[in-house]
Amino acid sequence: MTRIHNAWRIGDDIDTDQLAPGAYMKFGIADIARHCLEGVRPDFAAGVQPGDVLVAGRNFGIGSSREQAAAALVHLGVHAVIAPSYSGLYFRNAFNVGLLLLTCERAGEIADFEQIEIDLPNCRVLRADGAPLLCEPVPGFLLDMVRAGGLLPQLKRRLADGSLPRYPQRA
Repeated sequence: MTRIHNAWRIGDDIDTDQLAPGAYMKFGIADIARHCLEGVRPDFAAGVQPGDVLVAGRNFGIGSSREQAAAALVHLGVHAVIAPSYSGLYFRNAFNVGLLLLTCERAGEIADFEQIEIDLPNCRVLRADGAPLLCEPVPGFLLDMVRAGGLLPQLKRRLADGSLPRYPQRA
Protein backbone atom coordinates (compact mmCIF):
# COMPACT_ATOMS: atom_id res chain seq x y z
CA MET A 1 0.00 0.00 0.00
CA THR A 2 1.39 3.39 -1.01
CA ARG A 3 1.26 6.23 1.47
CA ILE A 4 1.12 9.88 0.44
CA HIS A 5 3.01 12.37 2.63
CA ASN A 6 2.49 16.11 2.80
CA ALA A 7 5.80 18.01 2.53
CA TRP A 8 6.76 20.97 4.73
CA ARG A 9 9.66 23.00 3.28
CA ILE A 10 12.35 24.80 5.24
CA GLY A 11 15.76 26.12 4.23
CA ASP A 12 19.44 25.47 4.79
CA ASP A 13 21.34 25.42 8.07
CA ILE A 14 18.47 24.56 10.40
CA ASP A 15 20.14 24.10 13.77
CA THR A 16 19.10 22.12 16.81
CA ASP A 17 18.06 25.28 18.65
CA GLN A 18 15.44 25.92 15.97
CA LEU A 19 14.16 22.36 16.34
CA ALA A 20 14.28 22.26 20.16
CA PRO A 21 14.61 25.84 21.42
CA GLY A 22 16.91 26.17 24.41
CA ALA A 23 14.36 28.23 26.36
CA TYR A 24 12.11 25.16 26.58
CA MET A 25 14.71 22.48 27.32
CA LYS A 26 13.77 22.40 31.00
CA PHE A 27 10.33 21.08 30.01
CA GLY A 28 9.23 17.71 28.63
CA ILE A 29 9.22 16.75 24.97
CA ALA A 30 5.56 17.75 24.47
CA ASP A 31 6.34 21.33 25.46
CA ILE A 32 9.54 21.41 23.44
CA ALA A 33 7.72 20.07 20.36
CA ARG A 34 5.11 22.84 20.54
CA HIS A 35 7.92 25.28 19.80
CA CYS A 36 9.67 23.23 17.11
CA LEU A 37 10.77 25.46 14.20
CA GLU A 38 8.78 28.45 15.49
CA GLY A 39 11.56 30.85 14.50
CA VAL A 40 11.65 29.76 10.86
CA ARG A 41 8.23 28.18 10.31
CA PRO A 42 5.74 29.41 12.96
CA ASP A 43 2.87 27.36 11.47
CA PHE A 44 4.77 24.06 11.63
CA ALA A 45 4.22 22.65 15.14
CA ALA A 46 0.50 23.44 15.19
CA GLY A 47 -0.11 22.41 11.59
CA VAL A 48 2.00 19.33 10.95
CA GLN A 49 0.02 16.10 10.83
CA PRO A 50 1.16 12.54 11.60
CA GLY A 51 2.76 11.13 8.47
CA ASP A 52 3.87 14.49 7.08
CA VAL A 53 7.51 14.92 6.04
CA LEU A 54 9.94 17.76 6.57
CA VAL A 55 11.96 18.76 3.51
CA ALA A 56 15.04 20.74 4.44
CA GLY A 57 18.08 22.28 2.81
CA ARG A 58 21.73 21.55 3.46
CA ASN A 59 23.26 21.07 6.91
CA PHE A 60 20.07 20.03 8.67
CA GLY A 61 20.49 19.57 12.42
CA ILE A 62 23.73 21.48 12.88
CA GLY A 63 24.56 22.78 16.33
CA SER A 64 24.36 20.99 19.63
CA SER A 65 24.00 17.29 20.30
CA ARG A 66 20.57 17.63 21.93
CA GLU A 67 18.56 14.53 21.19
CA GLN A 68 15.33 16.49 21.72
CA ALA A 69 15.86 18.15 18.33
CA ALA A 70 15.01 14.83 16.66
CA ALA A 71 12.59 13.67 19.36
CA ALA A 72 10.44 16.79 18.86
CA LEU A 73 9.80 15.79 15.24
CA VAL A 74 8.96 12.23 16.29
CA HIS A 75 6.57 13.59 18.94
CA LEU A 76 4.83 15.69 16.27
CA GLY A 77 4.38 12.61 14.06
CA VAL A 78 6.83 13.54 11.31
CA HIS A 79 7.38 10.46 9.16
CA ALA A 80 10.75 11.48 7.72
CA VAL A 81 13.14 14.32 7.00
CA ILE A 82 14.43 14.67 3.45
CA ALA A 83 17.52 16.83 2.95
CA PRO A 84 20.77 16.93 0.95
CA SER A 85 22.94 16.75 4.09
CA TYR A 86 22.79 16.43 7.88
CA SER A 87 24.97 17.08 10.87
CA GLY A 88 26.63 13.80 11.89
CA LEU A 89 25.37 14.10 15.48
CA TYR A 90 21.83 14.84 14.35
CA PHE A 91 21.92 11.93 11.91
CA ARG A 92 22.74 9.46 14.68
CA ASN A 93 20.32 10.98 17.19
CA ALA A 94 17.47 10.86 14.67
CA PHE A 95 17.78 7.14 14.04
CA ASN A 96 18.28 6.51 17.77
CA VAL A 97 14.81 8.02 18.44
CA GLY A 98 13.21 6.35 15.42
CA LEU A 99 13.19 9.24 12.92
CA LEU A 100 13.84 8.31 9.28
CA LEU A 101 16.31 10.58 7.47
CA LEU A 102 16.63 10.44 3.70
CA THR A 103 19.65 12.03 2.08
CA CYS A 104 18.49 13.40 -1.25
CA GLU A 105 20.67 15.81 -3.22
CA ARG A 106 17.65 17.15 -5.13
CA ALA A 107 15.35 17.61 -2.09
CA GLY A 108 15.06 21.32 -2.95
CA GLU A 109 12.89 20.43 -5.93
CA ILE A 110 10.05 19.33 -3.61
CA ALA A 111 7.52 22.15 -3.19
CA ASP A 112 5.95 23.26 0.06
CA PHE A 113 2.86 21.12 0.74
CA GLU A 114 3.56 18.91 -2.27
CA GLN A 115 2.22 15.41 -1.82
CA ILE A 116 4.98 12.86 -2.22
CA GLU A 117 5.59 9.14 -1.83
CA ILE A 118 8.63 7.53 -0.25
CA ASP A 119 9.80 4.42 -2.07
CA LEU A 120 12.34 2.97 0.37
CA PRO A 121 13.04 -0.28 -1.49
CA ASN A 122 14.17 1.77 -4.51
CA CYS A 123 15.78 4.58 -2.48
CA ARG A 124 13.74 7.38 -3.97
CA VAL A 125 11.07 9.96 -3.39
CA LEU A 126 8.27 10.20 -5.93
CA ARG A 127 7.05 13.74 -6.55
CA ALA A 128 3.40 14.57 -7.16
CA ASP A 129 3.98 14.39 -10.94
CA GLY A 130 5.61 10.97 -10.56
CA ALA A 131 9.15 12.23 -11.11
CA PRO A 132 11.62 10.27 -8.98
CA LEU A 133 14.30 11.88 -6.81
CA LEU A 134 17.02 9.42 -5.90
CA CYS A 135 18.16 9.16 -2.29
CA GLU A 136 21.19 7.54 -0.73
CA PRO A 137 20.41 4.00 0.49
CA VAL A 138 19.64 3.73 4.21
CA PRO A 139 21.45 0.77 5.79
CA GLY A 140 19.17 -2.04 6.91
CA PHE A 141 20.20 -1.81 10.56
CA LEU A 142 19.08 1.85 10.63
CA LEU A 143 15.77 1.01 8.95
CA ASP A 144 15.25 -1.71 11.56
CA MET A 145 15.86 0.87 14.27
CA VAL A 146 13.26 3.23 12.75
CA ARG A 147 10.71 0.42 12.42
CA ALA A 148 11.24 -0.47 16.09
CA GLY A 149 10.65 3.13 17.18
CA GLY A 150 14.30 3.82 18.00
CA LEU A 151 17.32 2.22 19.59
CA LEU A 152 15.93 1.63 23.09
CA PRO A 153 12.67 -0.01 21.93
CA GLN A 154 14.70 -2.12 19.51
CA LEU A 155 17.08 -3.29 22.25
CA LYS A 156 14.21 -4.02 24.65
CA ARG A 157 12.45 -6.10 21.99
CA ARG A 158 15.63 -7.98 21.14
CA LEU A 159 16.34 -8.65 24.80
CA ALA A 160 12.79 -9.93 25.34
CA ASP A 161 12.82 -12.23 22.31
CA GLY A 162 16.31 -13.55 23.03
CA SER A 163 17.91 -12.22 19.84
CA LEU A 164 20.28 -9.95 21.75
CA PRO A 165 23.46 -11.79 22.75
CA ARG A 166 23.95 -12.15 26.47
CA TYR A 167 27.40 -12.04 27.91
CA PRO A 168 28.45 -13.75 31.12
CA GLN A 169 28.63 -11.57 34.22
CA ARG A 170 32.08 -10.97 35.61
CA ALA A 171 32.70 -12.12 39.12
